[in-house]
Amino acid sequence: MSSSSTAGQVIRCKAAVAWEAGKPLVMEEVEVAPPQAMEVRLKILFTSLCHTDVYFWEAKGQTPLFPRIFGHEAGGIVESVGEGVTDLKPGDHVLPVFTGECKECRHCKSEESNMCDLLRINTDRGVMLNDGKSRFSINGQPIYHFVGTSTFSEYTVVHVGCVAKINPAAPLDKVCVLSCGISTGLGATLNVAKPKKGSTVAVFGLGAVGLAAAEGARISGASRIIGIDLNAKRFDEAKKFGVTDFVNPKDHDKPVQEVLAEMTNGGVDRSIECTGSINAMISAFECVHDGWGVAVLVGVPNKDDAFKTHPMNILNERTIKGTFFGNYKPRSDLPSVVEKYMNKELELEKFITHEVSFSEINKAFEYMLRGDGLRCIIRMDA
Repeated sequence: MSSSSTAGQVIRCKAAVAWEAGKPLVMEEVEVAPPQAMEVRLKILFTSLCHTDVYFWEAKGQTPLFPRIFGHEAGGIVESVGEGVTDLKPGDHVLPVFTGECKECRHCKSEESNMCDLLRINTDRGVMLNDGKSRFSINGQPIYHFVGTSTFSEYTVVHVGCVAKINPAAPLDKVCVLSCGISTGLGATLNVAKPKKGSTVAVFGLGAVGLAAAEGARISGASRIIGIDLNAKRFDEAKKFGVTDFVNPKDHDKPVQEVLAEMTNGGVDRSIECTGSINAMISAFECVHDGWGVAVLVGVPNKDDAFKTHPMNILNERTIKGTFFGNYKPRSDLPSVVEKYMNKELELEKFITHEVSFSEINKAFEYMLRGDGLRCIIRMDA
């Protein structure tokens, strides 16, 4: 157990609470209960806003669950640990992650999967696995968790399997963005598409995840990285991530996969789709070269969407793959992604376009809603 002076006690701290869908977050004093078995309580130092937070805060088409503390991209320090936790101790620097790694299930024991049976993302669950209760409350009223992390709070309680211990020298205000979107895009390229040096890669969608996929292509030594987006304003920013060519589907009177095939003598070697649009997914698959082309789907479609392509596209030796969190196992693999940043292989600064204090967290939502920038870092101590 922890030797921390606050271990075993309820902590009162500030949290940004969403009381109802689409309404500004309210800064409240919440009570954060001590961690139970296989849980850790973290002091969050930096958090970031990801589109998934906004998506569930708006609650358009999802199960609304309020009041709730959102947030899932963050960096912090272990404050105390619950019973049975042996690989973390107070003071450890960590990244909480929306998905986990129990290390016991078939997925965790497989080298090919990172989709833990126990700790896979569950956006509808607002309580802890241990006892089905929340660790947050205000005057006795439970406040729901979000994807097991709830980092829009100065302290939070997370299952130990959703906490990656990282190099304490890594700046948490930078590496916190590796908790979700950046790792998802990066891993989709490095772990799943695996472009060879000198190859041609198409990236559909030039938001933060798509640009992370482009960064992965740059690191892989791709000779040509083609960015596809409906927003022409994103093209200048994308050059910083190694994107060499730009295609706006609105500028052409034929399907974009045909445009790409003409540009690349028959198709790209690899494509990564980062929009969630079914049309983009079909284009991403059909634009890869026959014989060896691989398309990787990252974006999450609407629940009623269906994917349609001619079977000959597959019989002609094109491959389609899916990925979840870039195929990274959170506890086993994230520490090495942090080291890529520390070794200057991976550049994170260019993903961070804004910074606000915790009290100004609603500004981060405004930036995201108007499509201004990539990632906004929220400083918890300011």
